[in-house]
Amino acid sequence: MTDEKKRVEIDEDNIITLEFDDGGEVECEIMGVFDFQGKEYIALIPNDGSDDVYIYGYKEVGEEEFELVDIESDEEFDAVVAEFDKIMDEE
Repeated sequence: MTDEKKRVEIDEDNIITLEFDDGGEVECEIMGVFDFQGKEYIALIPNDGSDDVYIYGYKEVGEEEFELVDIESDEEFDAVVAEFDKIMDEE
């Protein structure tokens, strides 16, 4: 993992396009933003027919504009995923 930041703009349907290092792109629907241990994270559902959910750090940088931040440590990622699963179980 790298400490990569991706600046993203939201379209009117809450769809964003992620661009990967290999040049691939995938459109994702914004599932939601949630707080965990003083930081904000975002959950994205890729429109690729899979059951995957992408989770990134989230940082607002303007109106309708934000950055996605890769989660660096496996421990932080595991804790964030556990919190996301807990939120989903409560809904």
